[in-house]
Amino acid sequence: MRLLTDLRPLRESADFRRLWIGSTVSQLGQQMTAVTVSIQVYALTHSTFAVGLVGLCSLVPLIVFGLYGGAMADAIDRRTLALVSSTGLWLLSMVLVLQSHLGWGQVAVLYGVVACQSACFAVNNPARSAIIPRLIRPELLPAANTLSQAAFNLGFTAGPLLGAAVIAWQGFAAAYLVDVITFTAALYALFRLPAVPPTGAVRRAGLRSVLEGFTFLRAAPALLATFLADILAMVFAQPRALFPAVAGAFFGGGVRTVGLLQAAPAIGALIGVIFSGWVTRVRRQGVAIVLAITRTDIADYVNALFYVYILIIFLYILSNLMFGMGLRLPYSRWSDAILSFLRDVSEPYLRVFRRFIPAVGMLDFSPILAIIVLYILRAVITSLISG
Repeated sequence: MRLLTDLRPLRESADFRRLWIGSTVSQLGQQMTAVTVSIQVYALTHSTFAVGLVGLCSLVPLIVFGLYGGAMADAIDRRTLALVSSTGLWLLSMVLVLQSHLGWGQVAVLYGVVACQSACFAVNNPARSAIIPRLIRPELLPAANTLSQAAFNLGFTAGPLLGAAVIAWQGFAAAYLVDVITFTAALYALFRLPAVPPTGAVRRAGLRSVLEGFTFLRAAPALLATFLADILAMVFAQPRALFPAVAGAFFGGGVRTVGLLQAAPAIGALIGVIFSGWVTRVRRQGVAIVLAITRTDIADYVNALFYVYILIIFLYILSNLMFGMGLRLPYSRWSDAILSFLRDVSEPYLRVFRRFIPAVGMLDFSPILAIIVLYILRAVITSLISG
């Protein structure tokens, strides 16, 4: 079974390779800009609420224009649409450089640019995604999607780190300028692509096509559930607005600490992508997505189970010590049932360690080793589950 990332799409398609490299490099700059905007807003306002509004300014255009962007990708040449929207993103990055260099210091300008960037991205992303199936063989599409996710995670990991380092070195304008430079790679990759016209019956993009998309979602409950689960995870499980304040208030750090906090969630995802060769064999994609989204909750449950089991062993050892010292509890059905439960649950596990560390007189050190092993297993298993 293939374990590591499937690289065949990169080897077989020069167009996909150029598109992937351009997206990877530009994603690096975009994530540098994302962390820079958050830090600049916090530097101007010292308010986590103001930083949170950056996400709101991004979310609303993303939803509104995302619906229309998908319809446009079905109606006009995807390469042209991606080029136009990418040029808009590039020009908006230049506006960020200009406002920082001139020292405007207006949060409203940052909010406006972020909203416009989100609108362009909402059109750009469906167009790029629709291009990929036209560049590779159908059986390589899962591998190509995994590589695209790898590009995002790589930028999400390295971008905040580099952005924070550049801010500490030369300030906000320099970090925004890197985004302008790196985005030219994406423009070049799109420019080199052949025309990618829509296939099948072409309809004019409009409200009707958007409503047809909703109708399709109602007929595909698994796809709708995937979208809803992903939206809930992104909205309620992303504390990025708090990172600038947390970096200073809790860790006593500066912009580099913000970069580390921003990059941390993507490091585990990047490791997962490296070992994603098995993804093409998954048949129940919906179940896999739900498990991936809820992995942190699952890790919390597993963590709690380990602590409960450690507590049960501790109570069992304590009861044995009490009985060894001659202490006796008044007999009752409840106390007998509790002691029997502690013995039945603890003894099968402790017996394994007594084979290697036999008791010396009244001293039994095997429970200590047993509990240490449980702590190690708890840390390893929860880390693997949570990523």
